[in-house]
Amino acid sequence: MAKITVCIDCSDMDSAIQFYTKALGCELINEGEEYSELVSDGLTIYLGKNAAGTNPLMSGEAVRSYERHWTPVHLDFIVTNIEECIPLIEQYGGVKEGDKNGEWGSIAFCADPFGNGFCVMQYSS
Repeated sequence: MAKITVCIDCSDMDSAIQFYTKALGCELINEGEEYSELVSDGLTIYLGKNAAGTNPLMSGEAVRSYERHWTPVHLDFIVTNIEECIPLIEQYGGVKEGDKNGEWGSIAFCADPFGNGFCVMQYSS
């Protein structure tokens, strides 16, 4: 079976580390100029520093953009108190774009400082 890790492109390593550790509670394992390693509940997250406008593909004309963008794959961060988490997300450069509540709990639709979308979820007990 394959091990799954996540790699998140960023244009500023210090800001990315601050955001993912302070706002979302990830633990910094290794810090580097080009790549840093975080862990969250056993999942390894790599932050990769790449300048805006660089091409991420071996073929094709796509370029990195750190404006808000959409992708069909995103991360969900499960938290114990969503109301405490949202101000931290905003304090460290992220945005809350909307939310939804139900019998199952609450979800906040967010983006990090680099335009990557993610959700913060709190399940009902």
